[in-house]
Amino acid sequence: MKVAFVSANRDQLPDAVIPLGLLYVMASIADRHESILVDLCFEDRPFDALARRIGDFDPDVVALGMRNIQNADYSGVGHSLDHYREVVAGIRAATSAPIVLGGSGFSVIPKQLMHHLRPDYGVSGEGEQAFPELLDAIASGDGFGRIASLHRFQDGALVSTHPAPTLLDMDRLSKPDRSHVDRRYYELFGIDSLQTKRGCPLRCEYCTYPIIEGRVGRVRDPRHVVDEMEELLDRAPRPNHVFIVDSVFNLPRSHAKDVCREIIGRGVEVPWTCYANPLGFDAELAELMAAAGCAGMEVGADSGSDEVLERLRKGFDTAQIRRFHRLAAEAGLRDCHTFILGTSGESLDDVKRTLEFVVDLDPYSVILMVWTDDAEALDAELARQRRALREQIFELLRAHRDEFAWWSIPAIGVNYDPRLFQALRRRGLQGPLWQHLRRLRAVPRAERA
Repeated sequence: MKVAFVSANRDQLPDAVIPLGLLYVMASIADRHESILVDLCFEDRPFDALARRIGDFDPDVVALGMRNIQNADYSGVGHSLDHYREVVAGIRAATSAPIVLGGSGFSVIPKQLMHHLRPDYGVSGEGEQAFPELLDAIASGDGFGRIASLHRFQDGALVSTHPAPTLLDMDRLSKPDRSHVDRRYYELFGIDSLQTKRGCPLRCEYCTYPIIEGRVGRVRDPRHVVDEMEELLDRAPRPNHVFIVDSVFNLPRSHAKDVCREIIGRGVEVPWTCYANPLGFDAELAELMAAAGCAGMEVGADSGSDEVLERLRKGFDTAQIRRFHRLAAEAGLRDCHTFILGTSGESLDDVKRTLEFVVDLDPYSVILMVWTDDAEALDAELARQRRALREQIFELLRAHRDEFAWWSIPAIGVNYDPRLFQALRRRGLQGPLWQHLRRLRAVPRAERA
């Protein structure tokens, strides 16, 4: 069969992100089916490009990847869903081939999105096994009920199958084929993505990672991880930075240490960043990460209130956040802490307490996000209820927006705008740009124009 994979994500702030999930699924059918990647990220006229590529290829199936529900600037959910609705309509206008929707965004609320966007099929969770099986079922007209996590319309009603009883073995998956990747990801941004594991055993109240990847942590052999790292560095153009996209790199801690030792042992030299957690972090790991080339860690600290952290089921308290920051600083690792303001049950006083904690902690960088529930995308009443607190938080943040030049507040455009990022890129700076805001907090305004 001929399969057109469509990456509809167009977000480039702060960086454009290669569609790693789609590349994994493409690799899972490479030996049996012909495929192309239609990537809309850099297209000036995306829907014209979509129609042209679909029309020229004449696919039997179109696989549409949905990366996010929320807008990239964390300001809401509406624009993203409007975009995907247009993409589905554009595919329908270009071909009569069935549309299969999948990806991390779709997996969060698959049944609701099936009704809202009306693809022919949807695959939630991991797609490397289910999608090839779906292609066989479409070809034969039979076997749909045996495919795990499949959503489809049958006689006008939505029918969904149960998730697979076991999750996929990461070491048995085909590596993502980067020959499909648009050169501009590397030429303009220089960042590639890599995965060392899937699944997250943590139980953070709001997090969607366990829904997308499961709660069972499945690690890759560190040798395979570094094999892939070396291969992507051999490409032309090559990335100058690697982002490890695991939900948490340092859990389990033993695996993170083994990956670092493998990087060190092979002498691979490329700066990389990752998501990290105050749990499972010690001085030995910090030193190994620094020796392996880690340029920084993004930490989901979330709150400066122990009561809120307990309500969010984070599993750590503010004392452990402080310990994490101290160990990182001693090892020379940059730490960027993300705090989420206005989560369920949180008051404006809780928000103020978090801001005071951030000032006292003084990590290398800070990202402040104002909470928006993914469910608000399709629940107007929930969105209305949450709006009042958000407006109070926005007012508070605007009043203090100029006090900390290296903080990023995406929802109100503080250190989160394309002109600033372009100015930093013109200086030849690499990797996630939060790493440079503190050191270069006085970027001349003339350069942002």
